[in-house]
Amino acid sequence: PVQILAYLGGVVKVEETDLKPRMGFLYPIHSHNISMFINNTREQDSGQYMCSVNVVDDTIRLDKNIGIINLTVLVPPAAPTCQLHGSAIVGANVTLSCSSKKGKPSPVYQWQREPPTLQVFFPPAQDRTRGTLKLTNLSLEMSGVYVCRAENQAGSKNCSIVLEV
Repeated sequence: PVQILAYLGGVVKVEETDLKPRMGFLYPIHSHNISMFINNTREQDSGQYMCSVNVVDDTIRLDKNIGIINLTVLVPPAAPTCQLHGSAIVGANVTLSCSSKKGKPSPVYQWQREPPTLQVFFPPAQDRTRGTLKLTNLSLEMSGVYVCRAENQAGSKNCSIVLEV
């Protein structure tokens, strides 16, 4: 463990870490609430944080003076990339793929065909984890705009591709 913030002998001490300019105690120490804040959170701030309270001349009970919390910083998906794999000719099969380079937790993907012929897809044609949509036995009527949404608890982003059969 690395100490990042302390209150010792009446002095607040902030260690030299990348958190230093973004963190501190939320309330004056005399309020007896030693909550801390982290501004402008980053993915690398994720981890386990431990608070240890030791009062001078107090009996130290190891099971009572430590609090632990796990912090997971969620990251919205980056704008995904949509691609067409295969030849878009009548009777052929193609796969549309969608992938996002960032996102925590990993994004899930949802394909749909835009109006005027709105269509939503389900497995096995669509793989929400891999971001693929398999279109088989293409017909002229399958031409249109296909939109993929990459989504997790932190947000969502879209990309689209025009399929011309």
